[in-house]
Amino acid sequence: MKQYYQLSGEETIMQVNGSLEPLTEEQVLEHQEKYGPNELVEGKKKTTLQIFLEQYKDFLVIILIIAAIASGFMGDIESAAVILIVITMNAILGTVQTIKAEQSLASLKKLSGPEAKVLRNGSVVQIPSSEVTVGDIVMLDAGDYIPADGRLTECASLKVDESALTGESLGVEKTTDIIKEDEVPLGDRLNMVYSGSFVTYGRGAFVVTGIGMETEVGKIASLLKTTSEKRTPLQINLDQFGQKLSILILIFCAILFGISIFRGDNIGDAFLFAVALAVAAIPEALSSIVTIVLSFGTQKMAKEHAIMRKLQAVEGLGSVSIICSDKTGTLTQNKMTVEDYYVDDKCIKAADVDVNDPSQSRLLISSMLCNDSKNTDGVEIGDPTETALINLGSKLGLDPEAVRAKYPRESENPFDSDRKLMSTKHTMEGVPTMVIKGAVDVLLDRMTQIQIGDTVRPLTDDDRRNIENQNQSFSREGLRVLAFGYKVVSDEEELTLEDEYDLTFIGLIAMMDPPRDESRAAVAECKRAGIRPIMITGDHKVTAAAIAKRIGILENESEACEGAEIDKMSDEELKDFVEGISVYARVSPEHKIRIVRAWQDKGNIVSMTGDGVNDAPALKQADIGVAMGITGSEVSKDAAAMVLTDDNFATIVKAVENGRNIYRNIKASIQFLLSGNFGAILAVLYASIMALPVPFAPVHLLFINLLTDSLPAIALGLEPGSKDVMNEKPRPMNESILTKDFLIKIGTEGLSIAVTTMIAFMIGYQGGNELLGSTMAFATLCSARLFHGFNCKSDRPVVFTRKVVDNKYLIGAFVLGIVLITCVVMIPGLHNVFKVQTLTLTQLFTVYGLAAVNIPIIQILKGIRLLLKRRK
Repeated sequence: MKQYYQLSGEETIMQVNGSLEPLTEEQVLEHQEKYGPNELVEGKKKTTLQIFLEQYKDFLVIILIIAAIASGFMGDIESAAVILIVITMNAILGTVQTIKAEQSLASLKKLSGPEAKVLRNGSVVQIPSSEVTVGDIVMLDAGDYIPADGRLTECASLKVDESALTGESLGVEKTTDIIKEDEVPLGDRLNMVYSGSFVTYGRGAFVVTGIGMETEVGKIASLLKTTSEKRTPLQINLDQFGQKLSILILIFCAILFGISIFRGDNIGDAFLFAVALAVAAIPEALSSIVTIVLSFGTQKMAKEHAIMRKLQAVEGLGSVSIICSDKTGTLTQNKMTVEDYYVDDKCIKAADVDVNDPSQSRLLISSMLCNDSKNTDGVEIGDPTETALINLGSKLGLDPEAVRAKYPRESENPFDSDRKLMSTKHTMEGVPTMVIKGAVDVLLDRMTQIQIGDTVRPLTDDDRRNIENQNQSFSREGLRVLAFGYKVVSDEEELTLEDEYDLTFIGLIAMMDPPRDESRAAVAECKRAGIRPIMITGDHKVTAAAIAKRIGILENESEACEGAEIDKMSDEELKDFVEGISVYARVSPEHKIRIVRAWQDKGNIVSMTGDGVNDAPALKQADIGVAMGITGSEVSKDAAAMVLTDDNFATIVKAVENGRNIYRNIKASIQFLLSGNFGAILAVLYASIMALPVPFAPVHLLFINLLTDSLPAIALGLEPGSKDVMNEKPRPMNESILTKDFLIKIGTEGLSIAVTTMIAFMIGYQGGNELLGSTMAFATLCSARLFHGFNCKSDRPVVFTRKVVDNKYLIGAFVLGIVLITCVVMIPGLHNVFKVQTLTLTQLFTVYGLAAVNIPIIQILKGIRLLLKRRK
């Protein structure tokens, strides 16, 4: 069966309506019942309660709930309450974040124009776009949004902006001609119009062939519903980490419980202590700490023009190894700009045009006269190519309106997509002159003369060859080229189409949507950081390749392909193919998703940037979707994890740097928590094996958990960033937080803390004073962990550098922690609550000394590790 673009307008009307007559009211009702409303259908959404309950699926959370229930049964209500409050807060945060994230289809609905002009019962009526149905004849004028998909039946210089659907940077000139080829890409179906696009020029009419979910926008909505969001590496890592950690801690606690029973301790007390130790050892505040760190990260990034819609994506962006970027408005300025002049047989850069040179000035003035666009107080009205021409004049000091006032338009032949020309008549220096512009191949066939300087002479074959070669050279660079000429005409007569022959050639003007100034540096930074940038666009291959070469994405022409090539490949074939391709042109939404999936299947963390409706499914499929805030559609913003408020590709590089620093800081927080917790476990294990009294009461472990754990861990998460993270390659997707090196660090640092803690215990326990021993062990463990925060700032020794004092949050957490622990052991009123006794000043300074000695010990170990690493 033929596609609609392969049929004539009349054949299409007959196929969808059964006759060439406009729909009657009865037929409208039949069609609306058959095809439904012209609306997008939403899938069934989860309730707030369902989303909230899903937050409790985490393995670590389940273990903590069990521990809380056990604590409650054993009478430790405080521990149970603390655990439940922490995990409930996490669940609420997760629920709020999820509810905010699912708005893509609601925004897609907004794309349909509020009203449409349709032909019914022989007359044009205005109706809500939701009432448009298959078979309606819709009338179009400049500025109209297109409410449905359809086949054009009338077309008068019609241009349509389809950039939101295809990524095409320029308005598409439409036609009613039949297209005979099979499998024509969306952007090349010149006799079709699509819902969500809008008319920029001219007028026309079309018969509706698809509404609602059957439109191209509807297909994108379907893709959004079937596209699953990817969990970030941090989410995956924390889940795996939580499971392994919980199992290890439970094994430890079971061993300690067994030892206590073997020694004849009370089963209830032994079990309560084992649970308290498990609660202290499992960092249940980890999720909260990560959320707080990420929240601070999002505030910092917002100041740098990157708004994070999903917290976990902050870290995920730092892990990205592939960035699939849209071209228009992302890597480019999304604004046509004149690049080159070809005049007097030579090529001149636009910035070097001399308004005092007669030939260059003539070409410049002609481009402003044969032009319908305006730029009033910075508001551009008209075709982007025409706007580019008058903007150049303004930059060079010529006011377009002053030029037009000096040489007023007396007559015109408007632009026509069939003849590809536009001509206007003016009296210039007392001579009635027709100025003409148009496609190079069309205009050159009508040229008989050429003006070089002040001389007009016949156009030779060599001249013609030079002009054609220059046009081809511009085209290879992805430039859009217009030719300009003139002709002396009759003073009194109106212009006719017959006047557009026997012309004098003036020159060529080449323009393009240029790359952003920062794009080249941003691409280079990506490559330095081990990230591969890839361009995916709906534009033509030549244009896309030219931009990609300029900014450093493309090195060889063989690295560019068109979407049609992807159609012929299976997913397995595409997986091998993507490795050698850096530029994809003329792609559809389905292509974008397949490209993203192919890279993901190869083990990469993929970011996708874009601004159009057509980008939304790929933004959602990608590990990290990045939308443009200024030019981006609401759909792309809602589907994305991050929105750039300055639409600047370079901002992504800053976000990557921030993401990597945030991950490094989160890892430092985890190192701090686990090494301290491991120190406590080792101390208890040593005491049990050596048949010593338990060095900590359950309330001690709870105090450590609430105060000396959380504040320094959060402070480490807010550590100032370092630029050296961009010299590292992206970490592998399957790399666990608990690497061998990381576990060794935690083990050695935990051992150091445990040794000093047990030394303090033995000093206090001399003479059999269990309470004093327990008090000194508790105070030393708390203080040692506070000092240890400075050890966790970096993998390098930092004690004798300025870096040791560059984190005001860590200094504040340290001071507050020391004050609190000092108050607990020195104020008699708190002794019964915390099961401690008052320390003498000598004992207090012994505690501080033993706690502080962990800094030089661990700093020396860091230095040794660094030396060994350099020798490998």
